[in-house]
Amino acid sequence: SKKKGLSFEEKRARMMEIFFETKDVFQLKDLEKIAPKEKGITSMSVKEILQSLVDDGMVDTDRIGTSNYFWAFPSKALHARKRKLEELESQFAESSQKKETLEKSIEKSKIGREDTVERAALLEELAALRQKKEQLKTELDKYRECDPDVVEEMRQTNQVAKEAANRWTDNIFSIKSWAKRKFGFEESRIDKGFGIPEDLDYID
Repeated sequence: SKKKGLSFEEKRARMMEIFFETKDVFQLKDLEKIAPKEKGITSMSVKEILQSLVDDGMVDTDRIGTSNYFWAFPSKALHARKRKLEELESQFAESSQKKETLEKSIEKSKIGREDTVERAALLEELAALRQKKEQLKTELDKYRECDPDVVEEMRQTNQVAKEAANRWTDNIFSIKSWAKRKFGFEESRIDKGFGIPEDLDYID
């Protein structure tokens, strides 16, 4: 089956991982090399992802000489994310309250009335508010994706998975070594008989 590509938000979260894990400063060309290899982000999308994070205040940038440099530290990113979340949550609550008020007005306008210009205007405003509410919800989810705590949890989960995979690889190598000594089997015969890939190796 065709491998599913990363979503825009997954790419943003993985880009933040590079900054949080290394705590280093990069040029665009550095990230275009690192991101595909370590995080599965295509080099062609690195610039767009990086610019979206800069626009949202998640990544800092500065021009030194003729080069642009980018960096992001968990403490600042967390502060920026919290500030943006508070702003979005306030807008979301205000939008939800206004939506509820409008819904009540619409219900009230239905009683003993035909469709009116006022009701039509209220319905139009309600539709716009519903759309705005969905946009704000998407924004909130986006900032949760880049939460340094979430990124750290993902990093730890990846580390546990890597260590587990390497333990199993070690076990397979041990069994293969034992089988070769005990029965004199060739390694290729063992691989073929048990469906072991020829390029099986530890994960760096």
